[in-house]
Amino acid sequence: MNDYYTDLGVERSATAEEIKKAYRKKARTLHPDVNPGPEAEEEFKRVSQAYDVLSDEGKRRQYDMGADPYGGAHDGFGQGFSFSDIMEQFFGTAAGGRGPRSRQTRGQDALVGLRIDLEQAVFGGTQELTVDTAQTCGTCTGDGAQPGTSRRTCDACGGRGEVQMVQRSFLGQVMTSRPCAACQGFGEVIPNPCHECSGQGRVRARRTMNIKIPAGVDSGTRIHLAGEGEVGMGGGPAGDLFVELRVQDHPTFRREGDDLHASIALPMTAAALGTTVSFTTFDGDREVEIRRGTQPGDTIVLDGLGVTHLRGQGRGDLVIHADVRTPTRLDGRQEQLLRDLAETREETNPSGELRDLDDSLMGRLRHAFKGR
Repeated sequence: MNDYYTDLGVERSATAEEIKKAYRKKARTLHPDVNPGPEAEEEFKRVSQAYDVLSDEGKRRQYDMGADPYGGAHDGFGQGFSFSDIMEQFFGTAAGGRGPRSRQTRGQDALVGLRIDLEQAVFGGTQELTVDTAQTCGTCTGDGAQPGTSRRTCDACGGRGEVQMVQRSFLGQVMTSRPCAACQGFGEVIPNPCHECSGQGRVRARRTMNIKIPAGVDSGTRIHLAGEGEVGMGGGPAGDLFVELRVQDHPTFRREGDDLHASIALPMTAAALGTTVSFTTFDGDREVEIRRGTQPGDTIVLDGLGVTHLRGQGRGDLVIHADVRTPTRLDGRQEQLLRDLAETREETNPSGELRDLDDSLMGRLRHAFKGR
């Protein structure tokens, strides 16, 4: 006697619903129409018989008591059985009767890249984008037939899009349905396809559009444009277009989050005495005050002159890093003046003591960037 529980892959304590689910799962993959071959047929026969016994409360009770209701020989199905009966009973739909499929299909989504400059990322704007994509054929307007002609019903399937065949199997006569080879399942044929698109209803073409760039975007940001992707077959609806942005490097400013960083070169004397310099930002020229005694790596923060917050109010800051330049070429008078200054400040013989990295210039720079 077969072990029906093993055939279905369930425990002996399985509920009726668990037995049903196990059978549905195996029937989907083992039916000869789906998985042809003698081994699959034999396993499908065992699974079907197991379900026929275990799904019936009385038969299952007999089986659990040691008696096989069919003596190990009956397959549980009569002649003329169709797989559509199983589909109808357990899956809610029949294997056949799907009808012709539509020529119109949704187009594929598309992903393209777009380079923008840093100023566009700061303020947003509009950028022109050219894409090569599938568009509705202008000659047949997506119909696929040459203008002045039309489609006609397929003679092979009578417009159903599928043909049915009766096959003999161990279950008896099995009715199966297959997509019609003459019309590829559409139910219609195009005797005179459009010369422009060869009956596809769409053509490849180049299209230019203006893309709105939101303020605050960064490299990797994707803009979703619904319905701007490829047009589908047969004039079907277009997919979506995704534009991935890449922000180009700027010669002056470097972005850190929503802050902008830049460096300003200062003579040693200006750093020591203090001064005011003019600095060009994305918002125009700004007067920047340099404090007396400014050290290399010191920062001046200009509030609200950074990148616009993409999801929120306001903008980041503009952080200016002082790059104090030590003179390398001195004439005799300049050198003497510096020697006099060193003597006055008692710096003619500096100790040159080692210091912790966090107190050094590199340490201050590191902390400055971490703090932004």
